[in-house]
Amino acid sequence: MFEVYNIAIIPLILGLVELFKRAGVSNRFSPFIAVILGVLAGIFYITTDIKQGIIIGLMLGLSASGLYSGSKNFMQGSGK
Repeated sequence: MFEVYNIAIIPLILGLVELFKRAGVSNRFSPFIAVILGVLAGIFYITTDIKQGIIIGLMLGLSASGLYSGSKNFMQGSGK
C-alpha cells in the first residue's frame, strides 16, 4: 500500500536521473528514465501488485520529471 513517506522516492529518482545524465545519456531521455525508474520503484518497492505498482510508479516518475522541469524553468526565469 502507498504511504505518504513513499513520496521521498521522488528526490531519489531525480538523483538517479542525474547520474544517468552525467554518464552521457541525452537530456531528452530524462523524462523517460524518470518514468521507468518510477514504475520499477512502484512495482518492486512499494507494492507487489503489478497494476497498482504501475499506477503509483507512473505518478512518482511523472512527479519527478515535473519537479525537475519546474525547478529548471524557475531557475532560468529568475536569472533574467
